[in-house]
Amino acid sequence: MFISNAYAQAAPAAASPESGLLGMLPLVLMFVVLYFVMIRPQMKRQKEQKAMIEALAKGDEVVTAGGVIGKIAKLGDNFVHLEVANGVELQVQRSAVTQVLPKGSLK
Repeated sequence: MFISNAYAQAAPAAASPESGLLGMLPLVLMFVVLYFVMIRPQMKRQKEQKAMIEALAKGDEVVTAGGVIGKIAKLGDNFVHLEVANGVELQVQRSAVTQVLPKGSLK
């Protein structure tokens, strides 16, 4: 009376292996696009950043992540001493260096 009768539906025809692959094609395509659009460029940027940090030398003019501009006075394994003004040195982590400026840009 209040509950309607439930009837079983006919079972679908056996799915062919091709239909399963075609169903997964958009998902696979999405991961491929994601790799080339997001993951690969990020890995390339990380590699360039690591090479730049390893190539730091005394006298290089750099910009830190906080926006501080200075000239490298001393180099350590994990830290860099930046001379931001005459006689004023700041100690920052190597990983905080975001960019190496061309020589002569800091006056």
